[in-house]
Amino acid sequence: MADTKREIERKYEATEDTRLPDLTRAAGVDRVAPRGRTELDAVYWDTADLRLAADSLTLRRRTGGADEGWHVKFPVAVGVRDEIHEPLSDTLPASLAALLRSRVRHAEIAPVVRLLSSRDVHQLLAEDGTLLAEVSVDTVLAERLAGEGSGTSAAWTEIEVELADDGDPAVLDAVEKRLRKAGVRPAESSSKLARALAETTPGGGGDEHPEAPSTAGDHVLAYVREQIATIVRLDPAVRRDLPDSVHKMRVATRRLRSTFKTHRKILDREVTDPLGAELKWLAAELGLDRDQEVLDERIGSRVEALPAALTLGPVRGRLRAWSAARRSGSRRRIIGVLDGQRYLDLLEALDALVADPPLRPAARKAPGKALPRAVLKDYEKLARRMDRALERPPGPERDTAMHEARKAAKRARYAGESARPALGKPAKRFAKRVKAVQSVLGGHQDSVVAREALRTLAIQSHAAGETAFTWGLLYGQEEAAAEARERELPEVWARASDPGLRADLKH
Repeated sequence: MADTKREIERKYEATEDTRLPDLTRAAGVDRVAPRGRTELDAVYWDTADLRLAADSLTLRRRTGGADEGWHVKFPVAVGVRDEIHEPLSDTLPASLAALLRSRVRHAEIAPVVRLLSSRDVHQLLAEDGTLLAEVSVDTVLAERLAGEGSGTSAAWTEIEVELADDGDPAVLDAVEKRLRKAGVRPAESSSKLARALAETTPGGGGDEHPEAPSTAGDHVLAYVREQIATIVRLDPAVRRDLPDSVHKMRVATRRLRSTFKTHRKILDREVTDPLGAELKWLAAELGLDRDQEVLDERIGSRVEALPAALTLGPVRGRLRAWSAARRSGSRRRIIGVLDGQRYLDLLEALDALVADPPLRPAARKAPGKALPRAVLKDYEKLARRMDRALERPPGPERDTAMHEARKAAKRARYAGESARPALGKPAKRFAKRVKAVQSVLGGHQDSVVAREALRTLAIQSHAAGETAFTWGLLYGQEEAAAEARERELPEVWARASDPGLRADLKH
């Protein structure tokens, strides 16, 4: 199984004549222990169009050093990356290939850069001998193996300061203070690979800055690209089972599908409707067990909050058995979906959409005219559904009407969020107010679903000869929760339906 390490480091410019200052004067550092020189030979792989590098990902096969092998690095924040390591082998391990699949897809990956590094390592130790950080002075020779600049080379020296596992980032600040006093400055490149590509590309690679969105179509496409990029970026996180990754990926698919519906006057629905259907399929696959997890947490927390005297019968065991029977083994199933051809075809189709967008005449309009119109149309749909929900007496019909209103609120909220870059604060306020409506309606729907589950559990308990008292008690709690949301809704809706909000969108 692959090993994962959180890498927190900073890089600095240096020359062959650069000497490290006395780092024992950095706060917390008691002594510096030289660990000698290591020779590293790393070959970095990518597609011909450098898709991995474009997303600040690195894939390398390195020999030399204690951690030789294959490494994939995913950016987390500035100076922070997750490094996933597999042992040395002749071919790319399948586990790492899977993590890169959403970017690479059917493209071939091959060596693009070779880096030979002579690394002089110094360990920074605390008074009790605890490792605080490693400081390395690297002399680097880069050779371009493929693409523009193939056969060219570059050489430089840099200083790298890497925080020890579970170390205090304040150590990095203290070390940087000493380095800066010695005239050492932070590196311009975020990684060795980025610098190698820049220095071996004819003309330095150039910085391409996309033009700022000017038309309604520009703004919609920018939002579409953002959601597609989010899906692609979260793919490896879902494969690694990182917290909340499935939920976030599902939300991105919903946002994208909702955008296609909201902006049918800007993007041709003959192209976007089939994509919307596939996005709906993907969201459903991602949500198979997510909804069950949420339900388990809701009911489980209510069970745990009950006094022991009110928890009658094998309540926890019954809940576990019921939950296990409803789960589909989604972890395996989700990975199967991400490895499947249908998912890859969807990603390719989304890329084709943004490469050659099916723009309609309205896309050429100014965003201040076309986008408010689309947002307000979604609002009107929400208003109709809210009227229906508020007119219904309490009961199943109101429950259904509130659920339909919730779906409309979600779409209206996404419409407001997508228009925010163009419309600014008015769109932000609109989306925030509608989100509050969505939250109340969502809380109500969670209670409806929970009541259905509790009724099923009560029936199962009764059939097994167990008391259904506790399930009935929890059912009553959920009824009260639903009634509270229903009482809360009119005021929240009044704030979201304030005519001034909508008027501001047009200005």
